[in-house]
Amino acid sequence: MADFEHVFTEPPPGANADWTIDQAWDRYSEVEHQTWVTLYERQMGILPGRACDAFLRGLDALDLHGEGIPDFRVMNEKLKALTGWTVVAVPGLVPDEVFFDHLANRRFPSGQFIRKPDQLDYLQEPDIFHDVFGHVPMLTDPTFADYMEAYGKGGQRAAELGMLQNLARLYWYTVEFGLMETPEGLRIYGAGIVSSRTESVFSLEDPSPNRLGFDLERVMRTLYRIDDFQQVYFVIPSLDALLAETTKDFGPIYDRLKNAGEIPIETILPSDRVYTRGTQAYAHAGGRFAKAG
Repeated sequence: MADFEHVFTEPPPGANADWTIDQAWDRYSEVEHQTWVTLYERQMGILPGRACDAFLRGLDALDLHGEGIPDFRVMNEKLKALTGWTVVAVPGLVPDEVFFDHLANRRFPSGQFIRKPDQLDYLQEPDIFHDVFGHVPMLTDPTFADYMEAYGKGGQRAAELGMLQNLARLYWYTVEFGLMETPEGLRIYGAGIVSSRTESVFSLEDPSPNRLGFDLERVMRTLYRIDDFQQVYFVIPSLDALLAETTKDFGPIYDRLKNAGEIPIETILPSDRVYTRGTQAYAHAGGRFAKAG
């Protein structure tokens, strides 16, 4: 976190109390617009056949290619008509309570800045390409849109109960790095994967990571890493199943989790449904900073 450039302890000058800012779309340079186009075209060269249908439909519905970085004013008209969501610009990572409030009210906070041309393959903090290309297409799907609103409301409760760490793992292994089972095979719906050229391939095709069936409490106990490819991906059977599983009363679940230990990243439990028993070769070799997103 210390290496992040766009991190603040309070709303920076020009930001509103809810941390929103003007996107200032007219101020993007041609280089910045071209960076978006380059990133978009690279991803669209590999995502068909790897990304889930809901994501690809969302891209089409919002027409995110355009002439470069999307104008939120134009994009929000389409998005709000579909699911009632809008995207709001923020200066960078926002505090948990701000993030949850936006989600609970169907507002997705997006970084306003875009990575530099020499950062195409790796950026540690989320930029507008990760936030908009990676996250927003899924918000055109009514079921996933409901899930994200429920997550925001759940985050507010988790904060009161001191269970944010567990809830953060759910977000990480679904919204950011989730896989989905389909009749055609495993597909990507997580934003951290679809916005990364290298992890889009790694997550589905590399023999290194474990790929395990989604189990709510198991996921909420599982550690994760933020600095490289994932060592485990969790597979949901459908978006409907994800929503149904995560709109339960989490109170009893949190009570059980308080007495349950954390699960190391590469562990496979006897109760796990195993899609792939990974070699963990990539992680054991030390990994590398090779992903964008």
